[in-house]
Amino acid sequence: MHAIEHALRLVGSMTWEILWALILGFLLSAVVQAVVRRATVVRLMGDDSPRSLAVATGFGMASSSCSYAAVALARSLFRKGADFTAAMAFQIASTNLVIELGVILLLLMGWQFTLAEFIGGPIIIVIVALLFRRVLRAKLVRDAATQADKGVAGSMEGHAAMDMSVQRGGSFFRRLVSPEGTTSVAHVFVMEWAAIWKDLVIGLFIAGALGAWVPDSFWQGLFLDGHPLLAAIWGPLIGPLVAIVSFVCSVGNVPLAVVIWTGGISFGGVIAFIFADLLILPILNIYRKYYGAKMTLAIVGVFYVAMVVAGYVIELLFTPTGLTPDPASAHMPTEGITWNYTTWLNIVFLAVAAILVWRFLRTGGRAMMSMMGGEPDGDHKSMQH
Repeated sequence: MHAIEHALRLVGSMTWEILWALILGFLLSAVVQAVVRRATVVRLMGDDSPRSLAVATGFGMASSSCSYAAVALARSLFRKGADFTAAMAFQIASTNLVIELGVILLLLMGWQFTLAEFIGGPIIIVIVALLFRRVLRAKLVRDAATQADKGVAGSMEGHAAMDMSVQRGGSFFRRLVSPEGTTSVAHVFVMEWAAIWKDLVIGLFIAGALGAWVPDSFWQGLFLDGHPLLAAIWGPLIGPLVAIVSFVCSVGNVPLAVVIWTGGISFGGVIAFIFADLLILPILNIYRKYYGAKMTLAIVGVFYVAMVVAGYVIELLFTPTGLTPDPASAHMPTEGITWNYTTWLNIVFLAVAAILVWRFLRTGGRAMMSMMGGEPDGDHKSMQH
């Protein structure tokens, strides 16, 4: 009972520590999605040129941090005419370059991890684009497009199909503060939370259990702690593999990253682990349904290589310059609720979230929520407010 209590205390403390950051991140994402039309995104992602990839990355950074929603949205963009590589760049950015991930890394692991996130993410996108130019043949892309058009529903298919942006004209601010704009922000905000909460809860409970029950000696042996050179080589190779079998994606894998970082994995290894949220087993199965087995193998191989290389690059950039943080500086919060800045920020942002939920419920939100489960006929309609 003491061990269970310890694990639950860790879960509660971690949740309280990162709550305001999650609300802030999803609020900013909802604002952008409320005023940027999906058709505009597709039009600017028509090829794999540097400009298109930069646009895809930028829109991805302002989009969802839920891995399942990102994968479904990338497929939706691909079906509507976006280049496959650009859609993958959007997908990577929308899980690994979002604000809430950077803030949570800052809170739990230190500013160096936030910096490494925003350095490593673009590196991965560039490597993926270069490798796709070598491995993707026209027939493979056509076959993937045919499979994508079959309308095989994924876990976030209905959510990805909805374009909840404001359709009226005017400036960014006028569209945002209009009744349609505030409704759209509320709907996107609540549905993004609906997309992420299961993974977040699973990630917190896994991290709490591992942090409380697994001895440090296990992690130290797995990650070759005590052998700096071997650990630096092994870390980026094993990090994504740990992520694949963890079943934890998106921001939910940050608490688990704290566990393996304090357990002895190299800095490059934990960065590769964080980036590998798009390679967990349930998402690999979604790739197979969306694009077929051959394209799935291409995605897995290219993503894995890109994440490993990014881990090595981060290791080489941070270690010689002394920027690699001390694992002891990362922490699994155990203090619970105390009257500090975190508590005040949580109160403020919980109030904001309550207002948005109220707006969501008052403007047909329940009916919208029912559409998140998928639309198997593949004939998705744009949602307008």
